[in-house]
Amino acid sequence: MEATAAGSRGRSALRLFCPKRSLLFPPSPFPIRWLVGAPRFLPPFTVAAALRSLHGDPDLPREADEIRGLLPRGFDIVGALLVGGEGSDADTCSRALELARALRERLFGEAASHGMVGGCVDAATGEIRFIASESGVSKAVVGSEVVWEDDPGRLLWEKGCLLRCELPLKLPLYVPAGEMSGKCSKGQLYLTTNPHSQFSYNVTYSSKCIYVISLTFSGIEERLSLVIESTSTKLREHHVSYLVEGPATSPEESHRPIILHSDDVSSFKHLPHTEGRKQCNLNVLSCSEFFSAKRCNLSLTRKNAAAIQITVLSNQSVSGSKAGTTPVIEYFPAPTNLIVINLKLDVLCYSSVDFPLAAAVSELVIPGLADQMSVMKKVIAADITQQHQNFLSNNSSFFVQLCPYHFIPPGLLIPVTTIYDTRYGEIEEKQSALRRDLHIRLGLPLDRPLLRISNALTFGAMKKKEKNKSRSGSSLLRDVHRELPSSGVSGGIMSLIDGSYEYYHYLHDGIDDNGWGCAYRSLQTIVSWYRLQQYSSIDVPNHREIQQVLVEIGDKDPSFIGSREWIGAIELSFVLDKLLGVSFCFHISFGKSIAQVNCKIISVRSGDELPEKCRELAMHFETQGTPVMIGGGVLAYTLLGVDYNEASGDCAFLILDPHYTGSDDIKKIVNGGWCGWKKSVDSKGRSFFLKDKFYNLLLPQRPNMV
Repeated sequence: MEATAAGSRGRSALRLFCPKRSLLFPPSPFPIRWLVGAPRFLPPFTVAAALRSLHGDPDLPREADEIRGLLPRGFDIVGALLVGGEGSDADTCSRALELARALRERLFGEAASHGMVGGCVDAATGEIRFIASESGVSKAVVGSEVVWEDDPGRLLWEKGCLLRCELPLKLPLYVPAGEMSGKCSKGQLYLTTNPHSQFSYNVTYSSKCIYVISLTFSGIEERLSLVIESTSTKLREHHVSYLVEGPATSPEESHRPIILHSDDVSSFKHLPHTEGRKQCNLNVLSCSEFFSAKRCNLSLTRKNAAAIQITVLSNQSVSGSKAGTTPVIEYFPAPTNLIVINLKLDVLCYSSVDFPLAAAVSELVIPGLADQMSVMKKVIAADITQQHQNFLSNNSSFFVQLCPYHFIPPGLLIPVTTIYDTRYGEIEEKQSALRRDLHIRLGLPLDRPLLRISNALTFGAMKKKEKNKSRSGSSLLRDVHRELPSSGVSGGIMSLIDGSYEYYHYLHDGIDDNGWGCAYRSLQTIVSWYRLQQYSSIDVPNHREIQQVLVEIGDKDPSFIGSREWIGAIELSFVLDKLLGVSFCFHISFGKSIAQVNCKIISVRSGDELPEKCRELAMHFETQGTPVMIGGGVLAYTLLGVDYNEASGDCAFLILDPHYTGSDDIKKIVNGGWCGWKKSVDSKGRSFFLKDKFYNLLLPQRPNMV
């Protein structure tokens, strides 16, 4: 930390949960960093994350629209920083504060009542200077200190929790013929219970959350805005209740669900934050009722998040009529067209565990549902406008399939929500462009598929966890090198595989490949790495499928299929290129260069020369992070890293040995040296790599994709 704990309690201390490096790297086109906190639940001027601006100057309407869908309710804009801004510090800080206030007002429709900060960051040193105001409009004062927290995950989640609400909606839009031009057809009759409404519409609500909308005004986005407003209002009506169920990591930790009725929820609507807390008494349940004292830290369990589950219920036996109103009648003698829009809402909200549940539903969940509908509205309106002729002429369903997913990517402590159109595959151009923009906004690397659907948070920890299994159903060990002792290289720098892999070895899947299948097994481990990093969804190929690929590309004769013939690094590169489209460049370290054949291979004449390649291998693991196949003579290994002392030249190789034939007992594997650090020549003078054999090293490249 850069300041004492006592100093961090001062009002003008800026506390940051995000690392300093994340504010500067990777560089971004625009210098603004939007600071995200949770002012209702965390101390003033506490920053949980920093988002980058994607639209220059900045374009606040676009920024607000995109951030609205990204941030769960409970998190809020608490300030802005300008990196390397020109002009005086005071002017730069004031501009940053005004931008943050303006963005926050666009997001929530009102000025912030919580403290806000504006600051500037020295692009060379990362030093922050800032001003702070105790409310959204109060006079700002110069900040005193910046605190970088040592254990931000604990501070964020020790007394914080998530709430999740899923709500499927079906929106049939009955559009009169010619309505796209804003004109009603002759003979249409519309009656409404609201004589003051400038638009004529009706919305019905069913037990399956089906809304039927009949509208006569033009403008797709305006119509959908009315639907959202009506739907949000109905979520607070007397016939709607909320089933609250707690997360449980085991049956012993399950909690009795409760039902919140509309009166419970409405009592907290629009209350000031402090008043909401005052209403929490012994008879009002808080979120803590659904968490045990030993609950898991969310920041440590990204793939199995715990969240309070909220389910929307509608009691249709309750009469919806109010005194003094007449039934609504609609008559359609003129031709009408139907567009059916299916929505799947899925919102996350952040709260402190001592916050009343009813307040959380009223102030976080319901507004979160409205936010998500608003974000989807723009996509739907654009798509309908573009394709309305097809829909109106065919009375067909609207096929947009928007689905929200939640992520906590590495380097980020808070969850974010993305909305993907699942009509398209993940490699479709628009989806790739969307993910790329999200990576830039979150400061994520542009060669890691961190926001693909398979990386989304999963919920429901009570479900039995399935072991990693191969296609035949046999269990697979993952990341067996994690608990290895040191390599024995004094003063060395370790460069290791980046990501997870599965350990394939002899006799796996009931295939007796003892004596000939080591390279096949190394290839399977490499493919598993690409799968687990979400670069590919293909199954790990078996021996016959590998052979089939080599026959199909013309490298082998048909008789090769079903044989026990060895393969080497060159064949592995062919298979990877065919199955994964992996990008390689070919390099031979002796003799003259050979034309590119879509692979990167390092060759040495003798095992004694492999230590000379440690610097190059270290660079590979630092930049690519993929497992490396080493083939020499009749043996093949998988290389997971190197430990290299550049000054002394001492080095060690982290070897995963596919020649193992025993059971998947990790202690037996590690103690037997089947996964461990190997020196070219050990302390007894024994050579691990053969002196009289040449070696090829296959270095798969990480795809440049998100």
